[in-house]
Amino acid sequence: MEPEWMTDGTTAVNGTEIKGLGGVRRGPAARVRAAAEGRAALAVVGDCPATEQELHGALSAVRGGRWVELTRWPGSYWIAAYDGRQHFVCGDLAGVRTVYYVSHGTGTTWATRPGLLGRPVVPDLPQLAARLTVGEHHWPHHSPYEQIRMVPGGFGLLLVPGAPPRLVDIADVEPAHALREGAEQFGRALTEAVQHRVRAAGTLVGADLSGGLDSSAVVVLAASAGTVHAVTYADGYTSGEDMVFAIRIAEHARIPHTVATGTDEQLPFGFPTAQPTGAEPVLEAATYAMDAAYLRPVRELPLHLTGHGGDIVLDASSSCWVRLLQDGRRREAHRQVVAYARLRNIAPGPYWKALKQAADLGRSGQLEQAAETLERGHPTGGDAMTGWTWCRLGAGASWLTTDGRHQVAALLRQAALSRQPELADQFDQWAALRSVGASARGWSPYGRALGVTPVHPYLDNTVVRSAFAVPALARRGLVTYKPLLRASLPELPDWLTSRRSKGSFTAHRIAGLARHQSFLGALIASSPLVASGLIDPAAVRAALARAARGQSATVIADLHQLIVTCWWLSGRTVGSGVPAC
Repeated sequence: MEPEWMTDGTTAVNGTEIKGLGGVRRGPAARVRAAAEGRAALAVVGDCPATEQELHGALSAVRGGRWVELTRWPGSYWIAAYDGRQHFVCGDLAGVRTVYYVSHGTGTTWATRPGLLGRPVVPDLPQLAARLTVGEHHWPHHSPYEQIRMVPGGFGLLLVPGAPPRLVDIADVEPAHALREGAEQFGRALTEAVQHRVRAAGTLVGADLSGGLDSSAVVVLAASAGTVHAVTYADGYTSGEDMVFAIRIAEHARIPHTVATGTDEQLPFGFPTAQPTGAEPVLEAATYAMDAAYLRPVRELPLHLTGHGGDIVLDASSSCWVRLLQDGRRREAHRQVVAYARLRNIAPGPYWKALKQAADLGRSGQLEQAAETLERGHPTGGDAMTGWTWCRLGAGASWLTTDGRHQVAALLRQAALSRQPELADQFDQWAALRSVGASARGWSPYGRALGVTPVHPYLDNTVVRSAFAVPALARRGLVTYKPLLRASLPELPDWLTSRRSKGSFTAHRIAGLARHQSFLGALIASSPLVASGLIDPAAVRAALARAARGQSATVIADLHQLIVTCWWLSGRTVGSGVPAC
């Protein structure tokens, strides 16, 4: 299965020029719909149901520079447009379809794959170390490569001759005032995102069915529009409760359902020899063997539906209470925080204190504080249960060398000066959306290798916009879990939408770390991150040993990210510029 791609560069020798777009080329596998009239031209590349009439009607938006209007169709796609003077290109709001670009003496070159930019792609090791320490969301415009930038989700790239490249905000979220007001629109958007694809396929499609709310809702919607074969993975470490719900949903929807029972061979962190590397490190790289096992029954179907991204659009984090504090609604924030903490056996005092500090310091203040902590030496890493923060120093911070801490601190100070949302809930939901979009984007080469075409309805522009129109505070349920789903799709069974629990893969990951501990220790020790003096291998080795014994579950997420990054780096020669996917 060949990837879809598009570029205005000259290195794509097997590409076909798209008429009217001034040298933009697309790959042989790209699904393209295009329209041109006079000097205005538009191309939609990817999964989009727009009709020829709708495309021609959108040319007036191209002439008027109303770029947002080109992103309102359902589906997952790139847009390229030209009005005779300026070029515009964008992917989706989540960044599943992203755009990379480089500026040079003669202008700017862009592509949907970094290897098509006509320059060496060299991993940016300090940037990767920073991502391991505090997450990638502080640098949404940075790719994992030196001097190659990305267009962040929610933005497009506008190129005017003789001017520097400009990012254009295409978020276009129209706020609703309450959950009830926004729920109906969200329900329509999600239903259409699922069902238009099933109807277009006209045959059997595949679907993940974990038993959680997100994938279960997608399966129910899909089954009412066509024929679906659901697949589930289970082994001795996965949630038995999830399995019960998965079986019950399949019976409710009256669809075929295959459960793949894994063995130790499918535990994470094995990295089979034939596994592709991909253009960037993603957590899903560690579970390739598991994916290969449970997806086998749905190989080569026209599409495979997932619940990926549901956690982001259906729920919100405790950043919504920081937003209340920013708005001066202290009493309301305190009441909700205390109730939330007590319902979950969390000490309310430390939790409330952390949220207050986040509101008092703001984004730039908390990034500066994190930089200072790194420079003072040996940070211990934050506790995930102490409340939301703009910048959490995880366990990875304690694995940095002295030089690594100073380099990451410098990058944090640069990030503190960048333009990002200063309201906590808006910052967090866009950061989370881009992160889950990067995860979906990074899994694409694995899907191709496994004969699966993933579709993520929760990440469609129409679905994201309708979800984000509902205030984060309304999506954050104190008692009800994911209240937006229940309100927007009342046809879902009550026994599903009233579920409050969520399965965990922690035991699964601990077992994988234990099984592959020796291999992983050698992988990390030989990593360019260690060779460059950024990461202390002894500190990581000690953390790996504790986690493999099940003695330190809090470091597992950071170890997971470090391991997939080291494995990804092992597939490319740092400094030589190996082409990226």
